[in-house]
Amino acid sequence: MIRWRFSGRRGLFACLLVLGAALFGVGALAQNESGAREGVLLTLDGPVTPAAADYLSREIKAASDAGKALVVIELDTPGGLMDSMKTIVKAILASDTPVATYVYPEGARSASAGLYIMYAAHVSAMAPSTNTGAATPIEIGGLGGEKPQQPDAQPTDESSKKSGPLSNETAMRAKVINDAVAYIRALAMERGRNADWAEAAVRNAASVPAREALKLGAIDYVADNLESLLKQMDGKTVHVASGEKVLKTVGLKLTPVEPTFLERLLGFLSDPNVSVILMSLGTTGIVIEMWNPGSILPGIIGVTCLVLGLYSFAVLPHNALGLALMGLGALFIIVEAYTPTLGLVGLAGLGLFGFGLYVVFPEGFRVSAPVLGAIVVSIAALLAFILFAVVGSRSHGPLIGAEAIRRRDGIVDDWDGKEGHVIVEGERWRARSDKPLKKGDRIKVVEVDGLVLVVRQAKSASLLGALMPSEA
Repeated sequence: MIRWRFSGRRGLFACLLVLGAALFGVGALAQNESGAREGVLLTLDGPVTPAAADYLSREIKAASDAGKALVVIELDTPGGLMDSMKTIVKAILASDTPVATYVYPEGARSASAGLYIMYAAHVSAMAPSTNTGAATPIEIGGLGGEKPQQPDAQPTDESSKKSGPLSNETAMRAKVINDAVAYIRALAMERGRNADWAEAAVRNAASVPAREALKLGAIDYVADNLESLLKQMDGKTVHVASGEKVLKTVGLKLTPVEPTFLERLLGFLSDPNVSVILMSLGTTGIVIEMWNPGSILPGIIGVTCLVLGLYSFAVLPHNALGLALMGLGALFIIVEAYTPTLGLVGLAGLGLFGFGLYVVFPEGFRVSAPVLGAIVVSIAALLAFILFAVVGSRSHGPLIGAEAIRRRDGIVDDWDGKEGHVIVEGERWRARSDKPLKKGDRIKVVEVDGLVLVVRQAKSASLLGALMPSEA
């Protein structure tokens, strides 16, 4: 009897253990099924910067680890940093979850670094009225050197001998272009896309709209919206890091995942319009602080904006000439504040600063006309205020000392013969006059003799002045 009870308990424990394992397995299977039927929606709206790279690479890896069915990246970018772009591409290539790029909404673009990301993706699509291409690398400080060589114009031995060795600048430019061409051709061959057109986009900055990109084989689909894209890609076989996968995307739920607050802030600072506004505020704050030392607040705001603006310039492709023109213009404005030239130097500085703002970023990153106009008008208003203040300071006489009292008006307080006391500017002074005066007479200061004012009787300027009360 005892032996039976012991055996029964062992059987009961075994049954419970098996049941628990079964429940755990069912739960894990349900979780995997749930993850396999869910996707992630990410957004790249703006330049490809370190903050954008951190956000996209992190979320792509998280989706891959969670076994998500799909990652969709909505693109609208003018390009950005090569290193940040490569971080995103590496995350896509290492992902077990298929990644689709979708240039959206209509009117969006995926230029420069955006094209590399599209070519790395397992599925690449565009909305109508969008465009892609223009993937020629641009150095942070601007480019020099010769025009890039045409992709079909391969140099011969004879032409190489005639042209001689390349200069350092031209050689560096050629290395950058050739490296970019090799990189995008490798991505094109990996995904089965048009490698020749991709090379043309790098060497010649070729750019095409969505329909033409589809005909060229640069993308897989043209879709009006996400639902249409999911229907079109359903059943497509893609090659991910772990092998081949068949997409099952009809009715797939896409969960949007937003970047962190810090990533959104850094992304906001990386906007070209925000960048030039920060640089302008920084310059203005420093000019005000230098013109009125000790005000402190304008200087603090100016330095803070300048530091944030320099961060923006560090992550955006810019022209060194434009930056130099902005600096020279700011210097001229400061000179105008210290050595007024009736606005001539200030206007020259304003012109240089405005032109520098226009050319500091390459095509695709240009500052919008309303922002540029607002900045120029604001700085012009500051110059006008400085000029008005300077002219005003020169127009009035001395504010203290004997020169400040001369020619001022006053009123007689008491008088005896040729001497007495007068009130001038609220102060009581000893005074003398060649003519007798009486209490209440209006006087004008003619001269200052030590601490005694030499005065004369003031004439009434009008009938209203003659009718004024004579009491002091």
